Amino acid sequence: MGRKLLLANDHVPGIQSYAVYREKGGYASVEKALKTMTPEAVVEEVKKSGLRGRGGAGFPTGMKWSFLAKPEGVPRYLVCNADESEPGTFKDRYLMSRIPHYLIEGMITSSYALGANTSYIYVRGEYYYVIAILEKAIKEAYAAGWLGKNILGTGYDLDLYVQPGGGAYICGEETALLESLEGKRGNPRIKPPFPAIKGLYGCPTVVNNVETIAAVVPIVNEGGDEYAKIGIGRSTGTKLISASGHINKPGVYEIDLGVPVEEFIYSDQYCGGILNNKKLKAVVAGGSSVPILPANLILKTANGEDRLMTYESLSDGGFATGSMLGSGGFIVMDETTSIVKNLWNFARFYHHESCGQCSPCREGTGWMEKVLHKIVHGHGEMKDIDLLWDLQRRIEGNTICPLGDAAAWPVASAIRHFRHEFEEFVREGHSVKDVKHYFETNNISS
Repeated sequence: MGRKLLLANDHVPGIQSYAVYREKGGYASVEKALKTMTPEAVVEEVKKSGLRGRGGAGFPTGMKWSFLAKPEGVPRYLVCNADESEPGTFKDRYLMSRIPHYLIEGMITSSYALGANTSYIYVRGEYYYVIAILEKAIKEAYAAGWLGKNILGTGYDLDLYVQPGGGAYICGEETALLESLEGKRGNPRIKPPFPAIKGLYGCPTVVNNVETIAAVVPIVNEGGDEYAKIGIGRSTGTKLISASGHINKPGVYEIDLGVPVEEFIYSDQYCGGILNNKKLKAVVAGGSSVPILPANLILKTANGEDRLMTYESLSDGGFATGSMLGSGGFIVMDETTSIVKNLWNFARFYHHESCGQCSPCREGTGWMEKVLHKIVHGHGEMKDIDLLWDLQRRIEGNTICPLGDAAAWPVASAIRHFRHEFEEFVREGHSVKDVKHYFETNNISS
């Protein structure tokens, strides 16, 4: 059984409050860092831990921190990306709403390490109730002396603010988030310069995901080497997984990286198997923007090895036979799922959420939605499948930010692994399984 770090106390009554959180050992990492460690030492522990960005990219956090420019007389900022808009992902919402002080503690410790005296938590606009929870917890932290001037008498000052977003998926991209935080339209910036050199208000800035910042707490408390002992290879520590779809036990799970995918799906400790004893058909392992994999490839790699819940194992074989861990939005689909209809739903989302700055994404996502609408509604032609393939190919790698890739990859993987379903829609004008299901559910004899 895996060890819980972030969610060890998530079911403790009253853990939202400062008093209970403190009683359970809260803010120990702040005390340790500010009183016994230099900022450089905290960064070194994060490097030792092997922690990788938990928002999707999986970039080494300590390395990202070390890139932060430190010009004299120029402020630095830490911005927490809590714009959790990736379909299938809800683990950051759970952490913030259940244990808000955990994130605040991580923000203080991380801000100290980076030399930031002002930090922000940018929260998805739809998470309005979460914003209220965070603001209450921040007020408690100020009252207890963990925020403000001269924290713990160490001379370190930090102000922390919560900024609600406007409900735009594009603002999950770090430079679009910074534009929005500055009060502008949330369009991604051309890089370089990177935020570590020129970020918020033109100053050096680090942008990290909620879970990434929270993970700094156990790393500082127990040491980077101890944290690195959890997991496998370069996938160290624990990971929060948002499990949903056709499973018996949907929810947020904290796993040791390296758990076999098959165990995660079928074990009673985690998802508890497929709903209604149906067969597993496919899985989207890391949120809607990663390639979908059929049952045989999500349970085993192309080499016949067990597929593991790690960055490396899930991407084994590239996109031909692999996917990505991404943000951990684990969507399970059973045998009744229409891959084509599911893809149409994703395509509608990405077309709606494209900021429109790049022509391949602005025009391509719209075309993909139109072509899929045509196929799903029984008007498709065989050449439309090839048109979809060509569209995704022209979008991938040709945009300023990864939204274009996020829209293209699901299309490519669905056609690659489930082309026969597209052809079935075209031949029949509908899905044969859809019609069979209609007859069965309405007790109509065929």
